Amino acid sequence: MPKGVKSQSSSNKPVYAIVDIETTGGSASNSRITEIAILWHNGTEVTDRWSSLVNPEMDIPLHITALTGISNEMVEQAPTFEELAPQIFEWLNHKVFIAHNVNFDYSFIKTQLAACGFFWDVPKLCTVRLSRKLLPGFNSYSLGKLCTNIGVTITDRHRALGDAEATAQLFSLLLLKDEQ
Repeated sequence: MPKGVKSQSSSNKPVYAIVDIETTGGSASNSRITEIAILWHNGTEVTDRWSSLVNPEMDIPLHITALTGISNEMVEQAPTFEELAPQIFEWLNHKVFIAHNVNFDYSFIKTQLAACGFFWDVPKLCTVRLSRKLLPGFNSYSLGKLCTNIGVTITDRHRALGDAEATAQLFSLLLLKDEQ
């Protein structure tokens, strides 16, 4: 848990935003978001969820389409990040941002929000780091392998909502294991 962040599990108010994105590549400065999912978690359970394809306004490389199943045709009519930015900013602001390999997702969203004129800086929590601390001894902490090892089923792997749902289940398990 980031310092100074307290769970408000007794409240129904979501304090966490569990996020997963799919992108055109690995660099926030050269690539763009093609899909985003946000799940709100109140410290006990997921209270709401949202996802959308995003038109990246650039071609999606074939190897990315092969991995995610997201094609140029699928995002052609999707909203651009700029169109979604005000709502995404509102939804993520004042929440603890959670993702598996948090810096990847956070850097893309921060970069794309900044390009749309939004300054966004929130506490973040990485389920990879938390898993290594609370679930030691696994050979791999990739989302797929970790979920397989602990019995969390991932549906729609390498799609934003499927991976976010798995991350939310993982986060709920980690909260139960975290005695601090």
